[in-house]
Amino acid sequence: MNGRELVQSSSSRNTRTAAIDANHFVLTFENNRLASELFGQFDQHLKLLEERLHIDARARGNSVSITGELQATNQARRALDFLYERLQKGGSVEVSDVEGAIRMAVAADDQLTLPTLERKAKLSMAQISTRKKTISARTPTQDAYMRALERSELVFGVGPAGTGKTYLAVAHAAQLLERGAVDKIILSRPAVEAGERLGFLPGDMKEKVDPYLRPLYDALYDMMPGDKVERAITAGVIEIAPLAFMRGRTLANAAVILDEAQNTTSMQMKMFLTRLGENSRMIITGDPSQVDLPRGVKSGLVEALQILKGVEGISVIRFKDTDVVRHPLVGRIVQAYDAQYAVHEESEAADS
Repeated sequence: MNGRELVQSSSSRNTRTAAIDANHFVLTFENNRLASELFGQFDQHLKLLEERLHIDARARGNSVSITGELQATNQARRALDFLYERLQKGGSVEVSDVEGAIRMAVAADDQLTLPTLERKAKLSMAQISTRKKTISARTPTQDAYMRALERSELVFGVGPAGTGKTYLAVAHAAQLLERGAVDKIILSRPAVEAGERLGFLPGDMKEKVDPYLRPLYDALYDMMPGDKVERAITAGVIEIAPLAFMRGRTLANAAVILDEAQNTTSMQMKMFLTRLGENSRMIITGDPSQVDLPRGVKSGLVEALQILKGVEGISVIRFKDTDVVRHPLVGRIVQAYDAQYAVHEESEAADS
């Protein structure tokens, strides 16, 4: 691609690109205030682009000069165009958003078979929107997951901690509730640490289960105003239902989330799956590598993934350590543990 082609493919509303040569261009944004937000405090967002893409990015007023390998400079341009458009729509740009835009820009070039990305002119990321917040996919797997949530009645999101699978599930449920697509949200989780014997814990049912459902609560409060969440819980529009109390119910017109599903038994998982009622969506999340069940008890999640493989209407999205969107160190921790588990499994196989 020559410099002339670069200018044509990167033109967008309220943005100008002047190509110096094939490896150097200047991107100018019409709104000075938004450009400042885009570049970040002390240009920290541009420094992140430099670090991740190995380019040189220098801001001057509402313009940024970008120099580097052709592919990397185009990735930087696509990321900045996407983030600027986000600001124009009234959104904000944090460091995590820049990280996500960079990942998706790189994926648009690297993963040629991924159908959800437009490679040429601009990034196209799946989004979940509620009145309080709009979330964009930060990895290709998140993009696939968010699109699967829209498309399928039953979605499994499996993989390591920190990949956003539970957070995005709750965000999608909140979006469905606000749209009026469902009448209620049901949150469930196996209380393995208490052996499902919740009667031994102090307080009423909500107080007994709260510690186990805290990640779901946190995501809810992030997506919806706190007072609205409280009213919805009081009215039963948002229901906290421990897995042990789901038997015998039919869950209709609801968004149903089962978190930490790796800690369900085979019978519990079958029972839960068969609760799906008319006009309901079911989302099951878990990490098969972190099973806390007693030794010898098979994980219902692991079994379900085997039994339901290829069943129409079910989507399975598998996250990897490269999809971790928390602190970068979390991804490296997951990789280290996975490597150790692989060595242990090889050793056990050799001994047998």
